[in-house]
Amino acid sequence: MAVLTWDQVGERFYETGVDQGVLYIPNASGVYNNGVAWNGLTSVSESPSGAEATPMYADNIKYLNLYSVEEFSATIEAFTYPTEFAQFDGVATPQVGVNVGQQSRKSFGLSYRTRLGNDLLGDEYGYKLHLVYGCTASPSEKAYSTINDSPEAITFSWEIMTVPMQVTGLRPTSIITIDSTLADPTDLAALNVLLYGALAVDPSLPTPNEVVTLFTP
Repeated sequence: MAVLTWDQVGERFYETGVDQGVLYIPNASGVYNNGVAWNGLTSVSESPSGAEATPMYADNIKYLNLYSVEEFSATIEAFTYPTEFAQFDGVATPQVGVNVGQQSRKSFGLSYRTRLGNDLLGDEYGYKLHLVYGCTASPSEKAYSTINDSPEAITFSWEIMTVPMQVTGLRPTSIITIDSTLADPTDLAALNVLLYGALAVDPSLPTPNEVVTLFTP
């Protein structure tokens, strides 16, 4: 039998950072066919919930656990946001430069990237792509304060709830994560073209089924 070892050279892994945020705007059919770069993204805090156990008893013993449905939510923080995000933040623009709040909130898609590192290559070891579907942003607090001797840029924050999408052969999901250190490089390159666009390709967010199919051998 093999002997376990710890913290070998090249095996001290970690995950850090967040960048390359993209907002995806759905068309009338719900297809996320319009991607917009999200500048100034500072953090995305993933907050899965649910999957809580309900114990069941029989014959005077604990018989089994039944688990509730798991849900996915997140908190987005940024110094700024795309102009196109206003419609998803309950803002309508009847005239250029005129924004009317407290309007209906639409659903959107989101992607962002985190860095993977190790003790040999640092942050250049790889990355993870996070694809989030069926997002809806809740109203958020915006704190404005006077400029003083320690000025700080305003940070915007949104609580995001999601509605899962169907995945053939699996339970519906709101999030898919792709690890660049494990995924096929050719398939990964094709996905990057879809997400970020190319000379003749508009950026878009493929469905969970399309992502799974893309990486199927």
